[in-house]
Amino acid sequence: MSEVENASGWDAIDAALQNIYGDQEPKHYGTIIPYMLGGPDPLNGISVYEVKEPVAHWHFVTYGFSELYDKESSDPDYSGYGFELTFRLSKPDNEDEPPAWALNLLQNMGRYVFGSGNIFRSGDYMDANGPICQGADTLLTALSFIADPQLPEIETPNGRVEFLQMIGITQEELLAMQVWNTLGVLSAISEHIPLYTTNLLRDSLLSLPAVSEAVRIGSETEGSNTGILYVDQLSWNPSPAGGISKTLTIGAKQAEVVGKLLRGRILKKRNLTLSGPETRIVFEPGEAREVQEQEDSVTIKLDPAAATAIARLLTPVAGTFAVPAWPELIVSIVPTHIKDSEGNIVESIG
Repeated sequence: MSEVENASGWDAIDAALQNIYGDQEPKHYGTIIPYMLGGPDPLNGISVYEVKEPVAHWHFVTYGFSELYDKESSDPDYSGYGFELTFRLSKPDNEDEPPAWALNLLQNMGRYVFGSGNIFRSGDYMDANGPICQGADTLLTALSFIADPQLPEIETPNGRVEFLQMIGITQEELLAMQVWNTLGVLSAISEHIPLYTTNLLRDSLLSLPAVSEAVRIGSETEGSNTGILYVDQLSWNPSPAGGISKTLTIGAKQAEVVGKLLRGRILKKRNLTLSGPETRIVFEPGEAREVQEQEDSVTIKLDPAAATAIARLLTPVAGTFAVPAWPELIVSIVPTHIKDSEGNIVESIG
């Protein structure tokens, strides 16, 4: 891209990749119609390198989260969003071209960031609510993010750029990251996925005793780093006129993780915030049980016994349950219906 005028940001990314791959010419997939002119793809392009060691894989690198040309953002320290995404995908011997679904996945990440303004950081995770490769028979249904092990942060004329690697993970591994922390889990599984390479055919690594034990010890001793969790199905029903009970409603799909987070946060004297479409529930550790209702949020103060009691009720089984020794609080678990891109229900939980 050096022939393009003012492509200093692009050239800086090229130079970082040349340090690893030398003269290897990547397969590059650019956009035909720029996003700003109505094109469907927000990223300017994606380069893909073929790697043979330590395992055969494709190494995808995006161009477009950072400022590739002139400086436009007001932050002098960071270029654009401050990162580019990378993705390492296992390569079968008979595969000559990188699969299109992986390119689409990275562009979808671009649509999410450009549309929401939310950025990714090392240690983040995201539930894909289905296979990361749509239609594939894989257990990988979520993503996690860590600094690319071979691409350090670079300085460009437009500011700093970090290379964040996206990693496909299972629901079991996602749960472990939520109840402990992403980087701890990734460290525990790193020897089993060289360079954090995604392999659609692999099983959950929590089935390995050493990994499972590392997660157990980490979550019990350190608690959870997840202080805020978005919950799709979340509501609060205050007491009806003359009544005393209040109902906390949570979808079955996320009930289990909320229960585990209550233990990992409240029992470690940390708050837990559940953010839903219409309300926000804040759990706080306290000496006594108390509910404080605000206009658009609710604060629930829990002693250790109450936190443990509620956590035990939060399982992926639909039903309405009274909290032991706290008749004022009801927990309702409602079914979760997972739908495909066309709106068809493909799975029901609870």
